[in-house]
Amino acid sequence: MHTGFMTGRQAADTITGTGGQRQTLPKIMVSKLILVGLAGLLAACSTTPPDERSDSRDVFENANRSIYAFNMAADTYVLEPVADGYRSTIPEGGQQAVNYHLRWASMPSTAINSTLQGKFENAGLATLNFLVNGLTLGFADLTQDHDTIKQEDFGQTLASYNAPEGPYIMVPILGPRTGRALTGNIVDFAMNPLRVFGSGDEVQTVRQAQAPLGAVSFRAKNFDAFNDVKYNALDPYARTRSAYYQIRLGLLEDRVGGTSPTSEDAFEFLFED
Repeated sequence: MHTGFMTGRQAADTITGTGGQRQTLPKIMVSKLILVGLAGLLAACSTTPPDERSDSRDVFENANRSIYAFNMAADTYVLEPVADGYRSTIPEGGQQAVNYHLRWASMPSTAINSTLQGKFENAGLATLNFLVNGLTLGFADLTQDHDTIKQEDFGQTLASYNAPEGPYIMVPILGPRTGRALTGNIVDFAMNPLRVFGSGDEVQTVRQAQAPLGAVSFRAKNFDAFNDVKYNALDPYARTRSAYYQIRLGLLEDRVGGTSPTSEDAFEFLFED
């Protein structure tokens, strides 16, 4: 267990609100993390000469590697111990409820993007899932159709309209993206149903917890696989980049070849997109 930030049990208490009054990360530490990450992102404005790139698509490779190192440090001292505590202390049923909720929150985006891509059956199923499971804010799956609906994002929609992929970008905290995928993420973020649903304290609390809870859930589900890349790969950065492009290609296969897209869930240890 890594030390220097919090233990796994303390991390779990932060997520669940147990162990007394709810704990949060010190604001000053969060501010520093954001400032360091933004500094790295600004540095990406300087392109890497073609003869120094390990992949022609990675035009900001030098800066991207620096941001990747920052992300891995943040993972070591924050996300890894929190995820370890989460998976060891939260019952399986509780973890499944979190997974259901996060998937439910993506249904409006899936419905809209499926419609834009002409996948009307998928759009209808996503809409039905959202309406029915909205009775529990998605924490319980009342429709039992989680293997039927193919999640779609705006990055895939842009690809379906032949928008350029853009450069490979390592985003602070969020991880790898292409320019097109990052644009899609911004649009999809605006489709979060809890940004529209009411203004009650409970709803706002759930909305504010979605991002950190989602990151912890993804990290916990793929704990060993992520650590294998992080600690055992000869070049973890290059391996992450290669896997990311394979993920995105798999998600676009139904657009170019009429086959079912590869589920991105299997690769969430490389940061979901």
